[in-house]
Amino acid sequence: MRILLVEDERELAASLRTGLEAEGYAVDVAHDGRDGWTMAQLYRYQLFVLDLMLPGRNGYQLCELLRRAGRTEPVLVLTAKDGEYDEAEALDTGADDYLTKPFSYVVLLARIRALLRRRPGPAPAHLRVGDLVIDLARRRCRRGNTEITLTAKQFAVLVSLARRPGEVVGKTEIIEEVWDMAFDGDINIIEVYVSALRRRVDLPFGRRSIETVRGAGYRLVDGRE
Repeated sequence: MRILLVEDERELAASLRTGLEAEGYAVDVAHDGRDGWTMAQLYRYQLFVLDLMLPGRNGYQLCELLRRAGRTEPVLVLTAKDGEYDEAEALDTGADDYLTKPFSYVVLLARIRALLRRRPGPAPAHLRVGDLVIDLARRRCRRGNTEITLTAKQFAVLVSLARRPGEVVGKTEIIEEVWDMAFDGDINIIEVYVSALRRRVDLPFGRRSIETVRGAGYRLVDGRE
């Protein structure tokens, strides 16, 4: 899941980014509304988190621009303004939720999970490929009744494959979904994560569910003989 955070308080933005990345989200950060709008047009996101009082273009304007452009991704507004008219204006310009600073990080995570569950189109709580079950809300994974422990990034890579079972997913697509725009490493890092996933979700169970499609990417299948 890739999130765009537009927040001009740099320390808060850095803290939120670190926390969200630890949860397995990829987070791009902009510190003013104009940069936020530019990034929103250049990249695909699953969620926008916007401060209201931004330089260049405020959060109200940015949210309205997103909606006018036909963007349907959920928008969560963060702000120090706690008046009822401020909240009403944010919701009227297209925001889906509103959180007043200072806020609980636990509540922020819960709001994000709730918004992502309400995305347009079907958003199942679980992904299933054969007997491999991925619990998106709790960020847990099991094969049959056996729990599988994964790192946040391993889980994110597995979700990227599981959202399109039986389809080939390219390395570039996985990078775009799981890493932020600051990624400048070797795209073959995906091979490392796929290898680790095979050791966790396949080998102990005698499965071959993560297939390599040479020159194209990877495909997640049932994997039972």
